[in-house]
Amino acid sequence: MGVERPTLIYDGECGFCRRCVDLVLRSDRQHRLDVVPFQDQERVARFGIPLPALAAAMHLMLPPPDGRVLAGADAAPEILRLLPRWRWLAGVFRVPGVRPVARRAYGWIARRRRCLVRGYAVH
Repeated sequence: MGVERPTLIYDGECGFCRRCVDLVLRSDRQHRLDVVPFQDQERVARFGIPLPALAAAMHLMLPPPDGRVLAGADAAPEILRLLPRWRWLAGVFRVPGVRPVARRAYGWIARRRRCLVRGYAVH
């Protein structure tokens, strides 16, 4: 199902993920991005992404006409493009070799995210 605005689905019980999302939201002064913890089953069900995939990586749903779904490090440059203050960093992902390194780094962090910052429950 489509979205009206780019929507970021993340792990709302992961402290590291929450801190990253808080940073994004503080930078998103134009409110261009919606954020939804994957634990909000009612809201994420409409996207049709299996729970194990949502638990493994953040997902960015782009609105039409694009309509892409980007996961993990592949979502990062699109998120950066939405934030005027950080837009310049999106260009770094076009440098040859950066995207594979970013994917490996994201995977490493994702597997250890619960150890990096104490998590907390979503209310």
